[in-house]
Amino acid sequence: MRRVNIRAALLFFTSCAAFAQTTAATPSFEVATIKPAAPPATSMGPGGMKIAMRMGARGGPGTSDPGQITYSNMPMKSLIVTAYGVKTYQVSGPSWMDTERFDIVAKVPPGATKDDVKLMLQNLLAERFKLTLHREKKDLPMYALVVGKNGPKMKESPPDDPDAKVASGLKDQGSSDADAQKAKQALESAMRTVVRDGAMPPLPPGMGQGTRMMMMPGRMSMTVTKQTMAQFADSLGNQMDRPVVDQTGLTKSYDFTLEYAPESGGRAPMGMPLPPPPSGDGGLPHEADSQAAPSLFTALQEQMGLKLEQKKGPVDLLAVDHLEKTPTEN
Repeated sequence: MRRVNIRAALLFFTSCAAFAQTTAATPSFEVATIKPAAPPATSMGPGGMKIAMRMGARGGPGTSDPGQITYSNMPMKSLIVTAYGVKTYQVSGPSWMDTERFDIVAKVPPGATKDDVKLMLQNLLAERFKLTLHREKKDLPMYALVVGKNGPKMKESPPDDPDAKVASGLKDQGSSDADAQKAKQALESAMRTVVRDGAMPPLPPGMGQGTRMMMMPGRMSMTVTKQTMAQFADSLGNQMDRPVVDQTGLTKSYDFTLEYAPESGGRAPMGMPLPPPPSGDGGLPHEADSQAAPSLFTALQEQMGLKLEQKKGPVDLLAVDHLEKTPTEN
């Protein structure tokens, strides 16, 4: 009898441990509201240029508002991409995933990490949209980013300035609230600025690293700061809607601006619809209208000394098995 009791006790504790591990592995938001996003609105910038409304995620772990995360005007496919940490070309499912957009406001539990938030978003999509999917691997067309015959034309990134302020809106040690607020305002101003010749405004000093995109009718501009070619190839994958692998052999970080015409069938960041080509009736300033933007392939060769070569290779995919178009009630 005692041996039976011991076995029963062990089974009970093993079951409790397994349940605890499952619970810990699938965290959830404390509260989350989901609403269909309003139709994309635009505002008018310099020269009559239309500027799309803000979309994407803000808040959450690692920001000044770690207790709440907001996803604004996000297409369903972009939510899946964010939740699973994949690229848009890795997700297959119903076509409406590109067009149906949602606003989500979620309360994040104290102490949660960025990885926790991804799991929370996965669970939210499963609970409210009944999302189920499976993983598979297929050989698909892709591009290799290589150096052209005349060599690269990019400028290597300068060393970091230890005295530059980090423009995150957060206080650095030894800096004042006024300094932090000024840095935040400088970053926001740089992101809003659209100059009349269609070029991206330069980042203010100390703004760190990353890739910024600006969309204009018939033209896109990508400003890259302190990025490796591997990181750049990763960004190009989103534009080409297929994988791009770095085979340049370049190991430094670079600063550059690439201006080009959006690829037919390509994607803007976060699934944002691409602007139409310029109409010639004032949609873009005259200076930008006077010369059509080159294709991405041509721009890479002429402006960076790089080129894309077609190839094939294995790609990990997420295939959507079931997904409701309307979420369950909040």
